[in-house]
Amino acid sequence: MRFEHIEYLTLLILALPMLYFALKNKNSLLSIFSKDTIKKVKASSGGLSQRVRAILLVITYILLIFAIARPQIDNGDIKVNTQSRSLITAIDISKSMLVDDVYPNRFEFAKAKFMELLDKLKSTKVALIGFSTRAFLVSPLTSDINSLKFLAKNLRMRNLNLKGTSILEALKSANNLMKDSKQKAVLIMSDGGDKKDFTQEIEYAKRHNIKVFVYAIGSNKGGVLKENGELVKDKNGNIVVLKRNDAISKLATNTGGVYMIYTLGNQDMAKLAKLLEEKLKIDSTANITIHNREELFYYPLILATITLFMALFSLPRRKIGVDR
Repeated sequence: MRFEHIEYLTLLILALPMLYFALKNKNSLLSIFSKDTIKKVKASSGGLSQRVRAILLVITYILLIFAIARPQIDNGDIKVNTQSRSLITAIDISKSMLVDDVYPNRFEFAKAKFMELLDKLKSTKVALIGFSTRAFLVSPLTSDINSLKFLAKNLRMRNLNLKGTSILEALKSANNLMKDSKQKAVLIMSDGGDKKDFTQEIEYAKRHNIKVFVYAIGSNKGGVLKENGELVKDKNGNIVVLKRNDAISKLATNTGGVYMIYTLGNQDMAKLAKLLEEKLKIDSTANITIHNREELFYYPLILATITLFMALFSLPRRKIGVDR
């Protein structure tokens, strides 16, 4: 048997003076326990003596210390073979993603959908990059979902002056990140930018064996963009309306990926996760060691509950008499 937190066992030293005063005399109970505790002990007449009740409280303390220290039975180590696939997710951080035709805006919507996707994916390592005219790494490939969610949640466009959307930069960054992998997959979450011809991106993806999946965000009607509280206008003074660019769908369909348009429901990420798992093969295996330990803390915890109950709420003695 072992203890997960053996350092708490040092608190057992305090049990010795507590037990000493409990056995010495009943008047010393106040030096061990609070007045409120003593009042509870004295609440029921008869039954166990105050000394016995005090001893039970000390035993409760000892049992609680053992429970906190988490006793365990070590059953040895188990080696588990794990398999996983890899996915690079690239979120568009260009200014067009601040358009609010999707609540609260395209960028925040993309982040929320990404975190939702993480909960749906199984046996998948995910990396996260942000891109506009250039790309930067937010997180390398990892299976730590909580860390990825934290990084995605705290990804900000504040203080960034990034105009334009370069899908090619996202593909190059993903390729560098997975250069040793035979299978490369990139999920692009973007409004598609304003480019109409993706021939260059398609050729690059095919040359480097990259499957591109696109989750398109934005409406066909489009929305307006504000800077410093004012609407962005073109050279002629007309308000700029930024629509979703569906031309990017060719990049997905020509590289063996999937093109999906955003929805406000919660079923699209489950569908996307299923498609990703179907189209991507397992590309890595690893052996991990799991410590097989049986927890025993609940035994002293149950006993502590019983002794505490006996100390505070034990039944009074039965009076034996003769009816006259």
